[in-house]
Amino acid sequence: MLAGWRRLHDEHALVLNGATDELRMLNPFSVGPTAYRVRAADRWWYGNCAWDAVGICAALHTDGRVETSCPDCGVPLVVEIRRERPDDESLLFHCLVPAKRWWDDIAFT
Repeated sequence: MLAGWRRLHDEHALVLNGATDELRMLNPFSVGPTAYRVRAADRWWYGNCAWDAVGICAALHTDGRVETSCPDCGVPLVVEIRRERPDDESLLFHCLVPAKRWWDDIAFT
């Protein structure tokens, strides 16, 4: 099984913890708690980032609710996803790392 996980890791389908080979991310899902909680399909999930949190609703083909906070000022943020659209389309998603460099250190990105 571990050899299969490593192949999927190499193809960026999942992320293993480099030190222990434990599952860390099953994109867009996080294995452990993060700042991006998602209520979808009658349960709570964690996203790896804001982008993945919205992606959970897409992956499950369902409406949902993303709860997080602004990483700059700490203000709580809630985004409802209905019919594949956020309720507030004025929100911006900012990445500190250019997309072509994300997999250099996907956990940091």
